[in-house]
Amino acid sequence: MSKTMLNTLSNFYNTLDQKIEKPVQTHLRRVYFSLSASLLAAAAGAYVHLFTDFISGSVWSVLGSLVLLITINATIHTRENELYRFLALMAFSALSGLSTGPLLDFVISVNASLIVTAFMVTAVLFGCFTLAALVAPDRKYLYLIGTLLGMLSAMCWVSMFNMFIRSPALFQVNLYTGLAVMCGFIVYDTQLIMEKKRMGDNDYIRHSVDLFIDFIGIFRRTLIVLCQKEMQPRFLFSWK
Repeated sequence: MSKTMLNTLSNFYNTLDQKIEKPVQTHLRRVYFSLSASLLAAAAGAYVHLFTDFISGSVWSVLGSLVLLITINATIHTRENELYRFLALMAFSALSGLSTGPLLDFVISVNASLIVTAFMVTAVLFGCFTLAALVAPDRKYLYLIGTLLGMLSAMCWVSMFNMFIRSPALFQVNLYTGLAVMCGFIVYDTQLIMEKKRMGDNDYIRHSVDLFIDFIGIFRRTLIVLCQKEMQPRFLFSWK
């Protein structure tokens, strides 16, 4: 059994190695290293909110992360500013984690173990959709962009409309649609990163930002879904 599994993994790795060019493989390693560092920075930001009195997540942390995101996207990738942009990426990630703090506070009040569960679910989803993008024919998922942007636009309008009517049903539709859209962006962004590299774009920092946003988007929505599932039995019991 284990030997068969090892052979399967070996064949899968060889297939990827043959399909993806060496320069693209090197670029993807840099992207995923930066993504891993970003997730650690986000975890540090969340830790600061949860366990210290130094600073808490607020609208200011959201605005700060937006400023840093604009800064990263507005600067050109060069060797001279590579460290500066990487530090900006870490700061952006930390503020994103800090901004998630209030949501984590609520989840902890329900069941703290949901945070670990949500992270594991997010990691599995991210890994599966990433592999789907890597093994799929080149550019196959790039044509999803029209559908994804259309759904994203519809979600924004529904969110604005729901601010006035406060419909739980619309909130649920938006929540699960957003989860599906973020999963779609994983396969789209992964293939787009590979195509950009083939065209000479070496900006692995900006590319890792796209994947980080996808990961955080799925994580936050998964937290909300799991929290709702956890609270339903309590609500039914209290209603009875």
